[in-house]
Amino acid sequence: MAVKKILTSPFVGITALVALIALITRFSSIKFKPQQRLFSVEELALYNGTDDSRPILLGILGSVFDVTKGKSHYGVGGGYHHFAGRDASRAFVSGNFTGDGLTDSLNGLSSTEVKSIVDWRDFYFRSYTFSGKLVGRYYDSQGNPTKYLKGAEAKAKRGAQLLEKQKAEEAKQPGCNSRWSQDEGGEVWCESGVPRLVQRPIEIALTGKMSKRCACFEVDQLDQPGLEVYEGCDYLAKTCRV
Repeated sequence: MAVKKILTSPFVGITALVALIALITRFSSIKFKPQQRLFSVEELALYNGTDDSRPILLGILGSVFDVTKGKSHYGVGGGYHHFAGRDASRAFVSGNFTGDGLTDSLNGLSSTEVKSIVDWRDFYFRSYTFSGKLVGRYYDSQGNPTKYLKGAEAKAKRGAQLLEKQKAEEAKQPGCNSRWSQDEGGEVWCESGVPRLVQRPIEIALTGKMSKRCACFEVDQLDQPGLEVYEGCDYLAKTCRV
């Protein structure tokens, strides 16, 4: 029987090596998502900083963050300890750190207040480790965003748009200079024109309330409706006590 000799070309080995390298490169470029942990309200409460063997976690808009590196703030006795082990989203803008104030409900908050809470969430994403999601108001049992989260983010976006619109409108009419001291009180003044109080109509959409600001108007603009002279201030005075 004749035995055939198989000749192996060096090019075959090189080709196989190139293919293997390409395969490894392909798989190494795939980014695998880390496992997202889902917390219940009861589970999150265990990470409130009272047990040194556990990290300190807090939730905001359903996102859970490890804030252990800020233990001096979030641990027992810290100024922000009331946020640990729970989602107290509302308290980030309400300043109510007791009882019903420590809730994740945003009911009745204005678009700018909701925007502020979303900004706080973004701060935690930048500054601390994202640890998972809290099942409840903002994420369902599969970790998917609920209509409440989508609604809050949409409201925050609307708030940002209104703030930009307000800035653009107010930039058309320069604001007053102002200063205040405990001894002398406050005063407003204009380098050009005279100070007047004027309503901020967009503020109603932003906060649900009407507010006023001090702006500088030239004499030929003073016949506009809605301009208010400061109490006790002369009609054409450039400086007014407040």
